[in-house]
Amino acid sequence: MSKILLGILGSPRRSGNSELFVKELYRRLKGDWRLQLVRLPELDIRPCRACYQCLMEQGRCPQKDDFNLVLDALVEADACAVAAPTYLLSANASLKRFLDRGLSFYAHLDKLWKKPAVGVAIAGIEGLEGSTKLSIDSFIKLLLADHRGSEVIYGALPGEIFLNNGGKDAAARLAERLVHGAPQDQSKVPACSVCGGDTFRFLPEGKIRCMLCSSAGEYQTRGGELGIRTTAGEHPLFLSYEDVRRHADWLRGMKDEFLRRRRELKAVVQEYAQVGEWVRPEPRQQ
Repeated sequence: MSKILLGILGSPRRSGNSELFVKELYRRLKGDWRLQLVRLPELDIRPCRACYQCLMEQGRCPQKDDFNLVLDALVEADACAVAAPTYLLSANASLKRFLDRGLSFYAHLDKLWKKPAVGVAIAGIEGLEGSTKLSIDSFIKLLLADHRGSEVIYGALPGEIFLNNGGKDAAARLAERLVHGAPQDQSKVPACSVCGGDTFRFLPEGKIRCMLCSSAGEYQTRGGELGIRTTAGEHPLFLSYEDVRRHADWLRGMKDEFLRRRRELKAVVQEYAQVGEWVRPEPRQQ
């Protein structure tokens, strides 16, 4: 029976570089695979309403849109590949809109946990990918998947990533990792010792924080090389199966906490109720 690779595209451009890359990666897979594709920008995925209903009872978002269509496809897939272009130094917003509904993932923890996944960030100009790779890495980690690798490739025009820009080599590497796992990192790129992330916030007094898992730590330089040492905090989100379960339970417990402190919180909110003027569209004429 063939396995399913789900390609999650964060690009509105049909036959653009995100789509082409995932299709090339699929062609490089060894074994019996089928490719399914979802293009997030063309789907009706609405903003999260912060109702928390997805955490209670059925564990499903009550909004009648295409979110559950994508989530169901992700649950049924054997692996996934995420690709998104850079828009103004960050990933296309369709990735974040889908991820904002991600509390629904907890209801499918057993099927999503450690599902093999890879990602690619695409930018039109070398060095101007901004935070796109971080967005891809975060997307994969918060899907509760087994993040087996991500790369940045460059190309502005459709197909340009395969014209002497290393795109096909990157697809081959990620296809290999998707099937066989990520090899031990032999690069000298500083990485978080907790999650393997490579994007950091540098703080005073030699302190550092990983922007992927939020673990805190220290950095130092020796012999011209940067060393990173981080330690997991008290409330990790995706580092272990137990961490995910604990975080879901903490979120569910917020309902009882709100009810317990409702009067205290309401007093704070009411103090600001009449502050400011709202800019809103005029009512539409029928």
